[in-house]
Amino acid sequence: MTKSLLEEMGGRYERQGDYFIPCFTLPAEEEQPIERHLCYLKEYRRGTYIILFTGGRLNAYLAAIDKQARERFESS
Repeated sequence: MTKSLLEEMGGRYERQGDYFIPCFTLPAEEEQPIERHLCYLKEYRRGTYIILFTGGRLNAYLAAIDKQARERFESS
């Protein structure tokens, strides 16, 4: 039996009933509480939110945005 592309890349499948479902895990990411821009991304920039979330870069991105906002607020 030949391996699927997922199996060749080191992935695996889990059997649920009559189906084999791919097992995906998100990369570990340090959690930082940032709400305003997160709500904006979810509501108005859904594609960007999904790309950042599934790539494991969402919290780092939000932390950078928060840092920029604080710096601009303090400098004005």
